Amino acid sequence: MKTKAAFSFLVAGISFFIAAGLALAQSAPTGGGTQEVLSVSWQPGYCAARPKSRGCADFSTTSTAARQFSLHSRFQLRKSYCGIEAGLKQRARKGKWTDLPDITLASATKERLLAAMPAARLGLDRQQWLRSGSCVAASAEAYYGRSLDLLDQLNASPVRALFSGKAGGTVTLADVRAAFDAAFGPGAGERVRLSCRKAGDRTIVVGLTIGLAAGEGLLPALIEGSSPTKSRCAEGITGAGPAG
Repeated sequence: MKTKAAFSFLVAGISFFIAAGLALAQSAPTGGGTQEVLSVSWQPGYCAARPKSRGCADFSTTSTAARQFSLHSRFQLRKSYCGIEAGLKQRARKGKWTDLPDITLASATKERLLAAMPAARLGLDRQQWLRSGSCVAASAEAYYGRSLDLLDQLNASPVRALFSGKAGGTVTLADVRAAFDAAFGPGAGERVRLSCRKAGDRTIVVGLTIGLAAGEGLLPALIEGSSPTKSRCAEGITGAGPAG
């Protein structure tokens, strides 16, 4: 009887560890290098580089967008407009974004998105869902809910604090990569690029792109599972800082 009980206990234990391993495999990044890219904007820099952009018409240094990264997109490498019919694809590329079909989001997700993507009021959320989200998720709700979760993790990190602390000054790629290493683990910074624009004789940092592995893990594991990358931009100014 003791032998039978011990055997049953052993089988139960093995089953538990197998189940736990399967659950972990389903939630962790699958590896294989960079599968997606999270693209975020630094609105003070973007509006300094493109002051006449429609998205900067009412930008204020007292706004939330002046203090944190904004969502631009999350996309798969070398894929776009997956399953989107040709006419709609053409409209998304060249037409007015607000003329595109509206997307269905839970009220809480919509509220988060409007705060995190200033250009959503101009229809950027519709355009990016068609262009990038269609290749990443089964629904706009899943696409934006997940993207906003990743953005929140970034904005809670020392990376956001670095940009806020450098308001009106220069930030370097070395600064940014060191902040990523501190926030998300050694080597994380090698998976990041500065997005920059020229405005006259100035180079302005308008955002970041961050390599991600496939999977549903947290940002540190997703970044770790992606591949190192090179950044053409090595430094730039951050634009105006928050008032006060």
